[in-house]
Amino acid sequence: MVYVTGDMHGDASRFKSSDMRCLKKGDTLLVCGDFGFVWDGSRAEQALLKKLGKQKFNIAFVDGVHENFALLEQYPVVNWNGGRARQISGNLYHLMRGELFTIEGSTYLAIGGGVCPDDDYRTHDDARMARETPSYEEMENAAANLQTTNGHVDYIITHEPPIRLKAFLQLKKQQHESVESTGLHSFFDEMLAKCTFKRWFFGSMHVDKRISAAHMALFRRVIAVDQQD
Repeated sequence: MVYVTGDMHGDASRFKSSDMRCLKKGDTLLVCGDFGFVWDGSRAEQALLKKLGKQKFNIAFVDGVHENFALLEQYPVVNWNGGRARQISGNLYHLMRGELFTIEGSTYLAIGGGVCPDDDYRTHDDARMARETPSYEEMENAAANLQTTNGHVDYIITHEPPIRLKAFLQLKKQQHESVESTGLHSFFDEMLAKCTFKRWFFGSMHVDKRISAAHMALFRRVIAVDQQD
């Protein structure tokens, strides 16, 4: 089975939650960004990454906006289920932006990164988070991979949502500030209009909410990709 959850921010206690008990040997857990366990390269961190890589299930994450990209990009690139990924340790992988994967017979388009909400707070030369926004080439990679499937993919895994879904969720949370549209949002809006998919999962909004049958915001819940409740 394939399961999906939201941002983890390096919180190891998430792997001890009751929701994780559903994961069995050979299953795959997909994380919708801000994984956060690759952060400072310390011995303690390396030991934890090794432990995560020894889980009985696969862990595969798209990056978010709070990641140490300089460190993350040092890991080797491998072919994992038909797409490019960085192998962090054992069964632990980082899914590279715009890549297409086939897991248990279903196709998954992975596009990490997003728009950092605290850009004014951090310094612009912060190497750990300097690559949070997907490049034009990475979005082109996603478009090219979609062309190989005639615009259809079973599941989309991202950190950031399309702009209209982001605006809807901010309104629900009574956050009335305007939502700035970026090149990434425009690309996602084009994907909504031109490609077909069963479900789109994203994690940046830090809520667990089923928006429609095809769109799901995740944070702490762990659900099967075909679970509808």
